[in-house]
Amino acid sequence: MTENAIFAPSRAALTIALFVLPQSSILEVASALDPLRNANRQLGHEAFRWRVVTPDGAPSALTCGLSLPSSGPLAAAVGADALIVIAGYRLDEVATRPLIRELRRIAPRFALVGGVDAGPWVLARAGLLNGYRATVHWEDQEDLAARHPEIDVAPDRYVIDRNRVTIGGAAPAQDFMLHLIRARHGAALARQVALSFLTSVRPGGEPQLARPGTDPAMDPRVARAAARMEARLDAPESTAETAAAVGLSPRRLEALFRQAFGTTPGAHGLALRLQAARKLLSETQHPLAEIALRTGFSSPATLSRAFRRAYGMPPGALRR
Repeated sequence: MTENAIFAPSRAALTIALFVLPQSSILEVASALDPLRNANRQLGHEAFRWRVVTPDGAPSALTCGLSLPSSGPLAAAVGADALIVIAGYRLDEVATRPLIRELRRIAPRFALVGGVDAGPWVLARAGLLNGYRATVHWEDQEDLAARHPEIDVAPDRYVIDRNRVTIGGAAPAQDFMLHLIRARHGAALARQVALSFLTSVRPGGEPQLARPGTDPAMDPRVARAAARMEARLDAPESTAETAAAVGLSPRRLEALFRQAFGTTPGAHGLALRLQAARKLLSETQHPLAEIALRTGFSSPATLSRAFRRAYGMPPGALRR
């Protein structure tokens, strides 16, 4: 994994600064902080300290509508051992050029620099992941690899590479913090913290998306079929092709899909592709023709018609 001293056994207090950008998720903040709080409680002393900083030092508006109090601007993070960037939506708006320049300038002052969810995008824009192995939220992995070929993009839950850590989202943020607790204070404490949250310690090298058939509440054949659809957004199969791949007749697959999702395989696959198109429209500047190609539509016009039926507006209106 890494030989970073942060992960060596130690009773010394470790300070983590969370740089929380507006439009981040409260779950990602909680997943990063609550395991540390719980570890302190279990140990009976302050093994971990933290501070929250924001771009302008003002409270950061989260996606749930709440505002997260801040200890100050990014400069207030100096003195911490690690700096973790948490970011979510509207990166073009919140990750400004001055912010990127300041992040690039200040990064060498920390023993570990990381990002959660869209945080790796921010690090990549600052050039802080060049030559590193890294991950990002699974929906963005293809884009990150295409935009930044100098980064070795992995599908892992989290990746530690020397003095960088990149984390795919909220649940992997908890995984990483449990790993950090285990590295510094032992497996017993990490297990106790995990049990407090009714979860388990999951390794960073696991894929972000569950393997087909791992959902105990779903017929494994339906899970495999759904996973095939998710993996083939740019080249969708017919229902007959998907059914054959999972060993079912089209009629049986349709019946199982109605039980699991309340819809047909074709409608489910179309919804997945439209959701992907909507995300690309709202979070990237890709032209409509490229978005149509990447989401399995034969032309921009075909995408536009399906998009209007699903969302009541054309793609251009959403982008505006």
